[in-house]
Amino acid sequence: MTFSTETSRRDPTPSAPAPGEPPEAGRRTRRRPTRISSLHIGLIVAAVVLVLLVVFLIQNSRTVDISFFGAHLRVSLAVAMLVAAVAGALVTGAAGTARIAQLRNSMRGRAHAIDR
Repeated sequence: MTFSTETSRRDPTPSAPAPGEPPEAGRRTRRRPTRISSLHIGLIVAAVVLVLLVVFLIQNSRTVDISFFGAHLRVSLAVAMLVAAVAGALVTGAAGTARIAQLRNSMRGRAHAIDR
């Protein structure tokens, strides 16, 4: 019988670095996700969200009366809630976009002042 002193390729533990090597040398590097794998995960998440949305629409199909600034509507409860959620997301996105633009302008101003 022959015994090998090598560790198995399936061994998940990282090997210790050799003397004189930096500590990072013994660590295993993580693979970076590819665009295709990110797209695949995104599609799976989108499909799950779509299924949940369809279930939500089916369970909340009764109609409700909505009054807003004198306008009176009779729509499905699910549609009313989805419109409210989308409107809230748009307001939040607009506020976030304005803040990002403000920070970018501030950084440009600082960079411009440093260059002078």
